[in-house]
Formats: sequence, C-alpha cells, structure tokens
Amino acid sequence: MIKKLINRILRRDPMVRHTAAHTSGAPKRIPRKTHRIDPQLLSKNAVKVTDTLQQAGYDAFIVGGAVRDLALGIGPKDFDVATNATPEQVQKLFRKARLIGRRFQIVHVTFFGKGQPEIIEVSTFRALLENAGEHVAENGRILRDNVWGTQHEDAARRDFTINAMYYDPASETVLDYHGGMADMQKKTLRMIGDPAKRYREDPIRMLRAIRFAAKTGFTLDVATRAPIAQLGKLIDDVPSARLFDEILKLLMSGYSWAAIQGLRDAGLHHGLLPLLDHILDNKTGSKEAQDFVRIALANTDERIQAGKSVSAGFLFATLLWPDLLNNWKKNLANGISNIPALHDAMDETVASQSNGMTIQRRFESDMREIWSMQPRFEKRVGRYPYRLIESPRFRAGYDFMLLRCATGEQHPTLGEWWTSFITSDPSGQETLMASVKGESGGASPTKRRRRRKPKEALPTEGAES
Repeated sequence: MIKKLINRILRRDPMVRHTAAHTSGAPKRIPRKTHRIDPQLLSKNAVKVTDTLQQAGYDAFIVGGAVRDLALGIGPKDFDVATNATPEQVQKLFRKARLIGRRFQIVHVTFFGKGQPEIIEVSTFRALLENAGEHVAENGRILRDNVWGTQHEDAARRDFTINAMYYDPASETVLDYHGGMADMQKKTLRMIGDPAKRYREDPIRMLRAIRFAAKTGFTLDVATRAPIAQLGKLIDDVPSARLFDEILKLLMSGYSWAAIQGLRDAGLHHGLLPLLDHILDNKTGSKEAQDFVRIALANTDERIQAGKSVSAGFLFATLLWPDLLNNWKKNLANGISNIPALHDAMDETVASQSNGMTIQRRFESDMREIWSMQPRFEKRVGRYPYRLIESPRFRAGYDFMLLRCATGEQHPTLGEWWTSFITSDPSGQETLMASVKGESGGASPTKRRRRRKPKEALPTEGAES
C-alpha cells in the first residue's frame, strides 16, 4: 500500500489537474449486491489493463458503454478504460500500445490470442470544456480535447448518464456521478448538462442518442430530445469519415431498423444517406422499397444479435438497391441494353450519395460486385453457373438474390434452383441445368424480355476487396 501511494505521488503529471478524494461532485458508490455485474462478462484483457495501471499507482476504471451493458446483463463487444495517467504514461506500461487521435488523444492497447486481436481503448480523464477554451469553435464544437482533468470532470464531460459510470474490477464497485443507474432502472436516456450545448459541442451525440435508445429500448428524456429537431443541421459540419463511422455503428448495432425509425421520427434521416430520404418518406417511398430495406435490416439485426459476422458492403448494397433498381429500369426504358444499363445505374446510384455520407471505397467495391452478379443468376446453362460460384463474392451475391426472392422482386423458384445447385453433386447439377435449358441468359430487373438481344459481355469477376 505504501509503495502504491508513493508511485501515485511520483507519477502525477503536471498537465493533469487533480482534486483530493473528489471534493467536488463526489460519486455514489454502488456495491456488487446492488449493480449485480457478473464478473464472467468482463474481458480479461480489460481487467489486465486496469490492474496494470493501478499497480503503477494510477486510477483506472472500465467506463462508458461497457459498464452500461454489464449492468444490463449484456456482454460488451468493446471495453474502454479511463485513467488519470496521460497517454504517454499509459503507452510506457504496455508493449503493444500506440497513440491515436488528434482531437482527443487516446491509447490503443492490443492483445493477441487464439481468435481476433482485442483492442482496449484507454483514455485520460478530460477537463471541463471551460478549461479548454482555445480548442472550441465559435459554434461550440470541440476541435481539440487534450486537456486533462479529474474523474468528476471527466464524468461531467460524458454524454449520457448511463454512459458516465466507472467500474473498478478490483473492488467490484461502480462509481455513479450523474444518476445513471437510477436512469437505467427508469429506462430513460438523459443527457448530462444542457442538451443543446452538448449537441453543439459534438453533433454526433444526436445520432448516438437515437442509437442508444434503439439498442436499449429506453425512452429519450424530454429535455434530451427537444433540441434535436432544431440542431439537426449541425451534423452537416461533422467530418465525413467520422459521420460514416457513426452511421455504420447505427446500422450494425443489432437494432438498425428501430434506429432508422428513430432517425425518421427525430427528423435526422435527411441528408445522411440520401436513399433514406426516399425510402422512409411515406409520401414518396414505395412500399416495395420499404419492405426490401426492412427485411434486409431485420436479417442483419438477427445475424448480429446471434454473434455472426455481417458485411458492411452487403448492408449498403441492400440499402441502395431500391434506388439502383429505379435507375436500372429508367436506363432500360431509354433503350440501353441490360448490362450497360445496370452499370450506368451503379454509377448514378453511388454518385447520388456524394451529398451526404461518403461510403468508403472498399465497401463500394463490394457493393458493385454484389449488384453485378444479379443478372448472372438468371444464366443457368452451360458454364455460367460454375463460373459464378467460383467468384470470391458468390455467397454475398447469392444471399442478396435470396433477399430479392423473399421480397417478391424475383420469383422464389430462382432462389430454390440455386440453393439446390450449390448443394447437389455434378449429376444433380447437370439435371438442374437441363431443366432450364433454352432459357435466355439476359433479364431486366422486373421480368425477362422476350425480344432477342445482342450478346453482352459478362461483368468482371472477383473485384478486389
């Protein structure tokens, strides 16, 4: 204990402003018998990080969404740690640690095991915003956030009360500064401080509010919800890469359809993904397009909740498909032949997203390949089926085709044929192809065209991802 106290004194950094025993804003200490967090749900690596920091004389806690999920009895996907050690001090304690970020510098500590590497994100307690004036824009948005403070200041800087709790694995105690545990019991999502001011500091918080409400099933506090309609346009000032990350988290939260409905109800869907403007608008969005997206997102949510992997490229391909389908039909009506009409529709659909969130190129490549496969599923004779199943993205294209069958856009027999083909032996595959011998290879997005068409070049297989 004496050694630990000496280390704590000697390692105190002058940039970190401390207060003894949290003289201002003392937290409520919640014991295990009350919070009932199951230690079995904890990441061993997260515990190792907190233990290493504490042994070095620093304060260290598991914090944020991980504590919220643990208190709800949910195993967190990610674990964050908060400490009074500076990023440089944290980095010195771990062999596999690196500094990241400019706006707010943090440390990623990486652990390698039998499965995927686990990254524990370690952040230093932040100072209150008024102590970092030169790092704030005129509209209130935080530009830089590398001024360190005390734990109670850090708690006040966090967004929602349910995300401002600190868990110490050593003592199995939760420190609750803003009534987060009580809000969880009331199933209420409440912003810490003045919501309008907090949204101006970081407009992404409006999207986070919708995502957390969808994930937890909690109701947004009236004061938390009220400013969103008025301040929604501030999201336009968020850097595209950061906006993309937040939208991807929302869509892959496991509750994406509920979250998108929340965006519409709050008036935040306009401009984020232009396709949502049409799909979710009850006046302009077709029932078919809404059904397609709803079923696609329901399938995605089901996979995520079951712990299965989900491709972001596949997800965006489904969200953009109704728009692409309209463009494809329009090109065909203008006399463009089938495959060129599809590729032109791809270009037009992707370009239409440039006014909102920019989809990263690696996902765009996956989207284009999935789309390119769709007319090829109707070519079920000769070498076509064999060449198609050799494509690296065949499974994604096949799942996409099954989704089109499930929504009635394609006849269910097409999906049934391909399901039988990929599970049959060579003799069975020959029999299946004989059953469709003589059918035309090309098809429009809606039905097979009877007039004879010129031969088209097949789309390029196996785009790099």
